Amino acid sequence: MAEAKVHNHLLCFHCGEVCPTTNISAEDKHFCCEGCKMVYQLLNKSGLCDYYSLNENPGLNQRIPVRKDKFAFLNEENIQRQLITFTNEQQTHITFYLPTIHCSSCLYLLENLHRLQPAVISASVNFTRKEVSIIYNHNNLSLQKLAELLTSIGYEPYISLQNLQNHKPATKKRLIYQLGVAGFCFANIMLLSFPEYLGLEAADIQLQGIFRWLNVLLALPVFFYSALPFYESGWKGLKHKFLNIDAPIALAIIVTFSRSMYEVISGTGAGYFDSMSGIVFFMLVGRVLQDKTYQQLSFERDFTSYFPVAATLVKDGAEVPISLPEIKAGDTLLIHSNELIPADGICTRGKACIDYSFVTGESLPVNKEMGEMVYAGGKQTGGAIEILVIKEVAQSYLTRLWSADAFKKNSEPKSVSFVHLLSRCFTTILFTIAAFAATYWALHDSTKVWNVITAVLIVACPCALLLSNTFTNGNILRILGRNKLYMRNAQTIEDMANITHIVFDKTGTLTTTQQQEVIYEGHTLNKYQQQAVASLAAQSSHPLSRALAAHFGHLKRLSIEEFHEIPGKGIEGMVGDDWISLGSHSFIVGASGAIDHSTKVYVSIDDKVYGCFTLRNHFRESVAPLIKTLATRYRLSVLSGDNANERSTLQQMMGENAILLFNQQPADKLHYIEHLQESGERVMMIGDGLNDAGALKQSNVGIALTEDCNNFTPASDAIMDAKQLSALNRFIRLCRANKQIVIASFILSILYNIVGLSFAVQGVLSPMIAAILMPASSLSILLVTFGSSNIAAKLLRC
Repeated sequence: MAEAKVHNHLLCFHCGEVCPTTNISAEDKHFCCEGCKMVYQLLNKSGLCDYYSLNENPGLNQRIPVRKDKFAFLNEENIQRQLITFTNEQQTHITFYLPTIHCSSCLYLLENLHRLQPAVISASVNFTRKEVSIIYNHNNLSLQKLAELLTSIGYEPYISLQNLQNHKPATKKRLIYQLGVAGFCFANIMLLSFPEYLGLEAADIQLQGIFRWLNVLLALPVFFYSALPFYESGWKGLKHKFLNIDAPIALAIIVTFSRSMYEVISGTGAGYFDSMSGIVFFMLVGRVLQDKTYQQLSFERDFTSYFPVAATLVKDGAEVPISLPEIKAGDTLLIHSNELIPADGICTRGKACIDYSFVTGESLPVNKEMGEMVYAGGKQTGGAIEILVIKEVAQSYLTRLWSADAFKKNSEPKSVSFVHLLSRCFTTILFTIAAFAATYWALHDSTKVWNVITAVLIVACPCALLLSNTFTNGNILRILGRNKLYMRNAQTIEDMANITHIVFDKTGTLTTTQQQEVIYEGHTLNKYQQQAVASLAAQSSHPLSRALAAHFGHLKRLSIEEFHEIPGKGIEGMVGDDWISLGSHSFIVGASGAIDHSTKVYVSIDDKVYGCFTLRNHFRESVAPLIKTLATRYRLSVLSGDNANERSTLQQMMGENAILLFNQQPADKLHYIEHLQESGERVMMIGDGLNDAGALKQSNVGIALTEDCNNFTPASDAIMDAKQLSALNRFIRLCRANKQIVIASFILSILYNIVGLSFAVQGVLSPMIAAILMPASSLSILLVTFGSSNIAAKLLRC
């Protein structure tokens, strides 16, 4: 395959990144790093290079530098027991979550894992959940080596503390079985009922009786098994003195079955088993469509999903893995670069530069010297450090914050769907009609009273309302999911349509974590000097240096003779013939005084200070037009854990009426949401980090924004891809259209009910009429809901 070129730079054959040098190559193919080269050589040796022909740059975002002993904890038996799903003398079964799965090439490579390692017996991929289930021979391959094999080809398993505490519950299959039973029975009951529909008298009375009793046998599993969800839901509502839509549906099913059994036993008719089974079948179809839409995403995530399984314990001069629940006060932990701090402690070795943005919302890393406290949840961005544990994981600041009562409860009671309110009115009217019809026939022909009451309840069942609601919600969920807004459930659609106030987090929500604005002040740097600065900055692990290197990403990198980094202060090294230094004001200029909290990187060349780079939060391009649109209809607020340096910029963007609050702790954000709700507001909160978790949970609608929908996000009502933030107003309008579509469908179903009731109150409802009205009503509702919701989505460009 020929190498692609962009701006005279070679692209890596494996991942598509720009190659900083032409020195890394194999078989006339160039690579950006030794890691990509190694993966290519491994696949080429095993005859798996079809991996590259299925998709363009399939190794994109898979260059994951991992230290050699990262998975040493997988050799611990107590950890293995909690991760392995099955094991015997010959083989072990395990399932890994692989966030980097993204295309058919990934599927091809993972399911051919046995060609890379003969000890792997089989591997099957669940693409939607980004999981691989592997069966391997543990006598020839350890669990650690298996994880390292996956990592070596670009698929590092993500194993969190949550994996040890509770496995994901198995997908509920009962609803699928109930749907299958209802569908099978419904089709066969209709087939056996054709003689009744057409008014044909069976040549043999006994044969007619056999058909009717076969219908009874087919109706029994529908009545006693498939209809269980409606009985359970209706009964729960009645126990709480609440009449939901499932209660009258359950009543209609019971009445229909009872009336049909009476007719068959007494020999007066064939009953309405087809109508009953059809009602159950179509309503279950709607529920399955709604429930199965996006079950691969997890909306109930807590800090344990964010924490690793194990840490490195320093004991008697040796480094040993230890699972997080076993960490106790007094232990010394080694924290490598870019690792999370799992417990509160004191820094005893090295200089810490900790990124707390995901926990507190502060955008700047915090420098800590030896003897200072560090807190769980922060990420070490400098070199390796050692900490003395002061509090166990279960007692750390982050754990206590998450476990606080305020973060567990939601003082706002769950909203009640308008569908249940419509159902109450419908049920009241239905019983009134049944009562009037029964009174009339009691005075004129008492033999028809029972038939009329049951016929009214059968034909006017509120199933049409439930069908219109579930099918519309299911399709709206599908449309929103297609646009990368994934809802927890259908009620979130209605709650989103009713919001009055939108609250934004700043860091990571209005601003992007992928890009920063860089402004240079000082002596002009020529192209060679810019290349030198970029090359040195790329060697640093500090977030500001990485941002600076990304800013100069288009420039060719130069070779570096030597460099030295002082964590939290700066980096210096020999680039070509120049001695380059990058770092803080005190590191470059040498002046002492107050601590400089600004996001500035100073640069000196051959001991001459040239100037400084100022890095600012980069607001997403879509924010300004989005805010302008939302401000015309909703009240807006911004809550930030950061300082108020950008107040003027943000106020200008948000408008004069927007409320801006800075230096907000997680509890402060939660209390602000509560205050808005007490004043009558229905609040939507949009955030991205653990510091937003309480506010997301308290709000009427909490949306977790993420650059990758499979990365960690706090518990929320919805998960939205950050690239889709610009479409937020269109999504809200689509949710409002959802209610109008349901009401329109309900009005259509009422027309069918009027026709059916006209026969029922006269006592002449036949199985033929019921068999025509029921599927006609259901199918027309299905067409209206799907058609209308798709038209609405098209008009709103969703």
